[in-house]
Amino acid sequence: MVSTKIDKGLKISIPILLIVVVSAIVTTILMNNKSPNIDPELNQETSITNNNEKENKMAKIYVNLNNEKLEINLEENSTASALVKLLPLDITMNDLNKNEKYAYLDESLPTNTYSPKHIEAGDVMLFGDNCLVIFYESFDTSYSYSKIGHINNLPSLDDGNISISIDVE
Repeated sequence: MVSTKIDKGLKISIPILLIVVVSAIVTTILMNNKSPNIDPELNQETSITNNNEKENKMAKIYVNLNNEKLEINLEENSTASALVKLLPLDITMNDLNKNEKYAYLDESLPTNTYSPKHIEAGDVMLFGDNCLVIFYESFDTSYSYSKIGHINNLPSLDDGNISISIDVE
C-alpha cells in the first residue's frame, strides 16, 4: 500500500485520502443544490420555486372576446407553459364545423397529445404543434390534441371569424 507522510510523521494512505477529498467535494455540491435561500435582510429562509412552475401557477391568462375578459384555467404542462411565453397575442380565429375557432401560431409549441374522446365547450387545445383551438360546442371526437386549458362560461360564438387577444396578468 502506498502511503505518504504528512506533518510530524502522520501516515495517510493515498486511496483513503482520495476518498475523503472526493466525499467532501460531493457533499459540498449536494449541500449547495439543496441549501435554503437566505434573505439577508430578514435572515430567514425563503422558498426556491422553479420558474416554469411559478409561471403556470401564478399567471392568470385572459382572452378578450367581444369586450369580455374571460380567464383561461391553464393545465400544468409544457404546452401551456410555452403558450404563456408567447403572450400577448392578438389573433383572428376562423370558424370550423360550427363548433370551434382556430388560428395557426407563428411558432410550434411542445405537444402532450392525447385523444380526449369528448370535447367540452370552453376547452382550449392545440391541434398539431401550432394550431390553437377554442371549442364553443361540446361534441365527441376521434382527433388528438394537447390540452392547454379551459374557459368557464364561454359565451355562445357565431360561425364567423373572431378577433381576440390573449394576455397574461
